[in-house]
Amino acid sequence: MGGCVRDLLMGRLPADYDIATNAHPETVMKLFPQTEAVGAHFGVVLVLPEEEGLDAASREAQTVEVATYRADGHYSDGRRPDSVKYAKTAEEDVKRRDFTINGLLLDPLAAHTDCKLFDYVGGRQDLSEKIIRAIGEPEQRFTEDKLRMLRAVRFAARFGFTIEPRTITAIKKLAPQVHQVSSERIREELTMMLTEGSARRAFELLNATGLLQKILPEVAAFKGIEQPPQFHPEGD
Repeated sequence: MGGCVRDLLMGRLPADYDIATNAHPETVMKLFPQTEAVGAHFGVVLVLPEEEGLDAASREAQTVEVATYRADGHYSDGRRPDSVKYAKTAEEDVKRRDFTINGLLLDPLAAHTDCKLFDYVGGRQDLSEKIIRAIGEPEQRFTEDKLRMLRAVRFAARFGFTIEPRTITAIKKLAPQVHQVSSERIREELTMMLTEGSARRAFELLNATGLLQKILPEVAAFKGIEQPPQFHPEGD
């Protein structure tokens, strides 16, 4: 589900694989011999590889996150839901997620031979049209989790996509609230923006959305400062 399905459709090798299921955490933990209930409160269980002697990197690469379908309650801290309840359907689970391109589901066992794609939010079309679009009401998605604003910028930069108008308008409105996200998580997003090969585009989008002025005001202050043209022909 999610990012791995997106990457497969784009012809990219997924970094990891996540599974969504109607099975509750206790059921998942009974099915597999090695698990960790890293987020049982949120319905998340890690299924660990059974092979012995793996190094840390290989072990991490073969670990699979299994999440029970869920519906989130109120987000009072702008980052995580105060409560969750298990959802009955995959569609209900998808509609609480961030962006349409991350809301795709793939059933590898469907019809035993052909994989079946489930798209409840128009993610495949947005993927083909190279669009980052929040699922449902953009302002609600970003009010729930302010980190999603930075993720929208990162995905748009990484894939060379455009952020659709209603989504970018919501980011501009809520950018002053980005500090509800911890400094550590902001740093992680910035590090990925700087190392994924599209740093210039990422910083242009941070500037256009108003996020740059909030998270790196020192960098935003550089605008308009003249530079020696023999060293910096690109300008300020």
